[in-house]
Amino acid sequence: MNHHSADEVAHQFESIRRRIDAVERPWTDAVEITAVTKAFAPTVVDTAVEAGCTVIGENYAQDLLSKRAAIECLVPHRRPRVDFIGHLQSNKVRQLVGLVDRWCTIDRSSIAKEIANRAPGAEVLLQVNATGEENKGGCRPDDVAALQRQCVELGLVVAGLLAIGPTGLPAEDAAPGFRLVRSLVDDLGLAVCSMGMTGDLDVAVACGSTNVRIGSLLFGARPAPVHQEGDGRG
Repeated sequence: MNHHSADEVAHQFESIRRRIDAVERPWTDAVEITAVTKAFAPTVVDTAVEAGCTVIGENYAQDLLSKRAAIECLVPHRRPRVDFIGHLQSNKVRQLVGLVDRWCTIDRSSIAKEIANRAPGAEVLLQVNATGEENKGGCRPDDVAALQRQCVELGLVVAGLLAIGPTGLPAEDAAPGFRLVRSLVDDLGLAVCSMGMTGDLDVAVACGSTNVRIGSLLFGARPAPVHQEGDGRG
């Protein structure tokens, strides 16, 4: 095992919940915590469930596939929702169908078409590049409405938007982009606004996030990755 025990994770989970509740914000939406299990061993799935986590997030197809048995052996009422939160390659979609409950990083029509073909009626989030950084995934804010229409026409269920704060800057520098994404969520009549990770969760919640993605703060220091498929989101 290379992560905290279930008791330790449960303690951290409650600590994060209290931290979220302490943030002043004009919204009354509940804030969901996605437990990011990226790079941890498959035993982290049982640990997360025992600690009370109801959503896990994975960045890499290889990591998620390694956890297939740990997820599938859970009885239905204990199975967490599985969010795929990494850069998504079209050739990985087929392998992940049946494991992923919510595809969170749809940023182009080609990947939306692949998901619609492989998992008709799937629930998705659209990823927005709110910082303008070239190394970040996500569609331009101006293109979100058109991508939403394309997804709906393909029969996908667009639940909301996802965004990542700027790399290497203080947490407060994420606020303008986060506010923009929240305004897009409201304008489009969506329910989910997934923003905020360990380093900027307070700023994200203050800006209207309804879902934060937390990894190392829950589970402890993350092992060094042995492969790279996409940018980090937890």
